[in-house]
Amino acid sequence: MKNKEVDITDQKLKYKNIIITVSLLIPVVVAILFRVKIDVAYSFDFLPKIYATINGLTTIFLILAYFAIRSKKINLHRKLMKSSIFLSLVFLVMYVVYHMTSDPTPYGGEGFLRPLYFFILITHIALSIGIIPLVLISYVRAISKHFSNHKKIARITLPIWLYITTTGVIVYLMISPYYN
Repeated sequence: MKNKEVDITDQKLKYKNIIITVSLLIPVVVAILFRVKIDVAYSFDFLPKIYATINGLTTIFLILAYFAIRSKKINLHRKLMKSSIFLSLVFLVMYVVYHMTSDPTPYGGEGFLRPLYFFILITHIALSIGIIPLVLISYVRAISKHFSNHKKIARITLPIWLYITTTGVIVYLMISPYYN
């Protein structure tokens, strides 16, 4: 019995270290890559439309996953959640590629829309950094079959993740008229 407890403690520590490392590494690497500009002959101007669509699909998958688990469709829930994580990773890669190869687009809106845009953008960015450990913890608890703990953190993770994916689409719609 003692060995099993040690194995569980080792596993928790391993996952904790991975979650901390990944949660710190992703924002740092993204911030560094944003400072790197690559001059390419090919235009990646099509990417914002695609990654905004990916954000919208992720929103839909997250909502479907919520209803799937409420209906006790565990396999469907699992597939939708893995797909949501995958789509978020694809989004991140496309987002970084676009910003490494394109000049920044300043927001040109005026009046009430200007502070609204920046409020949405800032909260979107801040929460997108904070969601990383929440998603990882939720995922680890699910794959480790700690479902009661998974449920507790998923109740926090889901609305934040939905806010991020939804505001990603809103930010795109608000800035898209100002793309070159």
